[in-house]
Amino acid sequence: MKVQVRTAEGAAVSSGAATQRVGSALRVVPAFVAESTSKDLGIHTALTARYSLDAGRYVIQSVTNTATRDDVEANYPTVAKLGLQGIVQAAAPHCIFLTLDDESDPRADWLSVADLTTARGRILPPAVASEVVRRGVGEARMDTIELLYGTAALAGLPPARLIQYELGIPHRTASQWIIDARKAGRLVGMNYNAGRPARR
Repeated sequence: MKVQVRTAEGAAVSSGAATQRVGSALRVVPAFVAESTSKDLGIHTALTARYSLDAGRYVIQSVTNTATRDDVEANYPTVAKLGLQGIVQAAAPHCIFLTLDDESDPRADWLSVADLTTARGRILPPAVASEVVRRGVGEARMDTIELLYGTAALAGLPPARLIQYELGIPHRTASQWIIDARKAGRLVGMNYNAGRPARR
């Protein structure tokens, strides 16, 4: 999904706009506007999302849908097919930043998760992922779990699934490493609650 992302004030998203600290290593843009056009549905969507400490992720604050063709009506059945969370999930990696340098250095280079993502859709290079898995519990593993968990949780995606995918580990191992990182205080301000099935 293609999205255009800017700050809530209308500026381009940059590391300077990532003023909200989350966890021990991440900085996020406090609020953003994301726009996407569904050519199939003929609807242009602009939504505003903000980081919520209570929710531990980006939450949608407002949505505007506009028909892009004369044969489309922006009614409930049409806009219900849009998948607003998918827009947030595509936009959030542009708004989550980290540095590989000393973060206290004013010259530190801050990168967005979108900048880190490779052409294959992976955040971590395979060599880094295998090194994290091979080594015992340490700062590198905790840093990696914080990065991956934060990236998924802030966007409303299942963190364990992303950790499994990126590191090539079983679900049980990913879950245990998440527990370890949470106990170490590395996942403060990041939460993922899987949706409950609807009651019948």
